[in-house]
Amino acid sequence: METKEKYVAFLRGINVGGHHKVPMADLRSELEKLNLKNIVTLLNSGNIIFEADHGNLESKISKHLERAFGFPIPTVIRKAEIINELLNNDPFKDVKITKDIRLYVSFLWKNHNAELKLPWRSPDNSYEIIENRDQTIFSILDLSVSKTPKAMEALEKFYGKDMTTRNWNTIERIGEKLKASR
Repeated sequence: METKEKYVAFLRGINVGGHHKVPMADLRSELEKLNLKNIVTLLNSGNIIFEADHGNLESKISKHLERAFGFPIPTVIRKAEIINELLNNDPFKDVKITKDIRLYVSFLWKNHNAELKLPWRSPDNSYEIIENRDQTIFSILDLSVSKTPKAMEALEKFYGKDMTTRNWNTIERIGEKLKASR
């Protein structure tokens, strides 16, 4: 009997500002139709832990969810071991955290070699891209410098729109769920 591998899926653009609503119970039900197992959803923003056989999961899940919910739902998937590795090698361990500091992880659908010397800082020093590793970008936003963050604009300028971004706190919560499900 072949064992299924554990994955984390990140859906882009659902349940944001009242648009593209996807109830988590309906999402789990649709994913079960794809023969995914041990499905756990976290928060309401499209973070899913599941087990599956190997295959083109991103495309398969994204196409199925678009048919089910009636709008595109871009999906990026990482093996659970990759998420655990990100947490173990915490790229933010040397960052001084204040109430205004936000730590972000952006997952790219494909490699994108931006002509960018890292770390890169925005002209007003409110936003910094500190690392790009394995189709994953790590960045820091300082809201004390700029109350109107343009971080996504900077990311898209250098890396395009084929990505989805999560707060580091969300990644830590996913890591906790992964540990609990071992």
